[in-house]
Amino acid sequence: MTSSVTTMLASCDLATVQQHLLTLLARLAYREGDFVLSSGQRSSYYINGKLVTLDPEGALCVGRLMRSRLPEDTAAVAGLTLGADPIVSAVTVVSAYEQQPLPGLIVRKEAKGHGTRAYIEGPSLDPGAKVVVLEDVVTTGQSAMKAVTHLRDAGYCVDRVVSLVDRQQGGGQFYQERGLAFDALFTIPDIQAIAQQASL
Repeated sequence: MTSSVTTMLASCDLATVQQHLLTLLARLAYREGDFVLSSGQRSSYYINGKLVTLDPEGALCVGRLMRSRLPEDTAAVAGLTLGADPIVSAVTVVSAYEQQPLPGLIVRKEAKGHGTRAYIEGPSLDPGAKVVVLEDVVTTGQSAMKAVTHLRDAGYCVDRVVSLVDRQQGGGQFYQERGLAFDALFTIPDIQAIAQQASL
């Protein structure tokens, strides 16, 4: 990433950042073929969000855009390891640069087998603190829901999930049925439209 691109992405308007991130997702993360998803479903395409969230340009874009989608009373951001790890980190770093620092929490899929045997890694928050769960790609919604459940069990208030990509395969409705607001930066048609343009 050149210094000029870095400067541009760090300071330009969010619409420009969003378009840049969409291009990165279509170019780096989107692939067509025959895939089996973590949900067990088969798909003719696959989004590997980590190829963007672990990219310097992608991380900066994700951090700025995700941060902009958070309610003002958000006390922390959290996500289920592994897909959400770089997203949570990006948002915490951007929040510090924006002089509104937010801590991040990482939720394990299983309690660690030593020490405190905790499901949640990160600073302790006050009981009832409002935590927003972040996710890279939502299909059925089950993965982020695991994070929501563990965070609620820890005494935090969780009523929102924000995702990088919504595959539009039931995840949004799943969250709605469980009283969760759901927001996604992009849908699959958004990404496919850019990918198709690039292939012409």
